[in-house]
Parts: sequence; C-alpha cells; structure tokens
Amino acid sequence: MDTTIKIDSLARDRLAALARARGTSMRALIEEFAAASLTPEQLQERAERTRAFLESEFGHRLTDDDTTTLRTKMREAQAAHRKSLKNAGTDVAA
Repeated sequence: MDTTIKIDSLARDRLAALARARGTSMRALIEEFAAASLTPEQLQERAERTRAFLESEFGHRLTDDDTTTLRTKMREAQAAHRKSLKNAGTDVAA
C-alpha cells in the first residue's frame, strides 16, 4: 500500500539529497529510517535490559540520577562533536 506524506520543500530536498548521496530512493531512505528507529516503548525496554545486564554482569545498579547524568554527558558530547564538524566546514544535520 502506498501513501503520501506531506512535508515542506526544505525537508523534501534534504531527503532527496540524502537518498542521492546513498545511492538509493527517498522511499528506501524513509523505510530504512522507520525500520531502524525505536519507539519510546522499545527504548524503555532496551534501557531496562541494559540496567539488568550491568547489574548481573558487573554488580552495578544504575539509579535514575546516574541515567540522567549519563544522558546529559552524551548530549554535551554530541553537541561538541557537531560544533567541531561545523567549525571544520562539514555539513552536519542538527
């Protein structure tokens, strides 16, 4: 079943450029994104499995505060990486 997704022209052009760069179609690009992206429920399940693994294998139990701290550090590292790429003149998606 086919469907139409309405997006603005900037998003359309960006998707077209990404698809072209990967040697694929916009349809395949969007299907790949949909298949690879996790729902909030899947993210929660993965987090719970990770917590259980760390506790069973290493005896370390992550608290909610630990999780918040790690998430903050990861976001800061990603922002610093994007900034360094931008400063180097590399095209980076936000």
